[in-house]
Amino acid sequence: MAADAPLANAMRLRNQLQAVYRLDPLRNEEEVRVKIEDLNEHIVCILCAGYFVDATTITECLHTFCKSCIVKYLQTSKHCPMCNVKIHETQPLINLKLDRVMQEIVFKLVPGLQQNEEQRIKEFSQTRGLDRIVQSEEFNGPQAVQATCRTADLSRAHLYRHDELVCLHLDSYCSSLGQAEGVIPLQQKYVRCSARAQVYQLRKVLARKLGLETPEQVLVFFKDEVLPDEMTMKQVWRSRWYSKPLPLQLLYGLHKSFRI
Repeated sequence: MAADAPLANAMRLRNQLQAVYRLDPLRNEEEVRVKIEDLNEHIVCILCAGYFVDATTITECLHTFCKSCIVKYLQTSKHCPMCNVKIHETQPLINLKLDRVMQEIVFKLVPGLQQNEEQRIKEFSQTRGLDRIVQSEEFNGPQAVQATCRTADLSRAHLYRHDELVCLHLDSYCSSLGQAEGVIPLQQKYVRCSARAQVYQLRKVLARKLGLETPEQVLVFFKDEVLPDEMTMKQVWRSRWYSKPLPLQLLYGLHKSFRI
């Protein structure tokens, strides 16, 4: 039944357009006028109540939303916000597809929307040190690539500055057990870092703070579990600390080969 709803909406839109046009737009070249409010229910995102921007469709039920809206919504849900169908058991984002046809329709129907959105993207990029690349229609192929390399100013950009942040509380593994290990405790136990930061990067920071020669001398634990180097802080939080209050509690300790 959920799969029939988009088809029914499409048929209703076609009938509505024909009723407004009162002619077949494929056979008649007369100029026609349509009230945008008559089409709003088909081109407005129900999550933000605005016109589609980067229109994205759920492949399971074919409902469409703004890309940023549906991605943010799926951080806390695995179901479609319109029909409540389950999008995916564990990774709902893989069943999202950009709907370029719908986005082109919206840009053609809503005056000034595309220009306003391009201006917003340009301003957003400039404030973060990444000037947006606007390619001329005359630029194609290698020339376009060279122009991109010249105009993108990466010197003012920062890889992690605008990422989602995770708050950590770092404590010595043996201190948590009431044992002495010979590791000088951190003066600053609270750390805020990017959600994309990996365990190995945290080990490098700990090694520097503890005066150790290499990151291999220190391990990062969650309770009694040694965390793998490639795991990100977001993965740790989602798999081991989800729904618990911040900060995320982690432990550190010397590798047994380097203990005194």
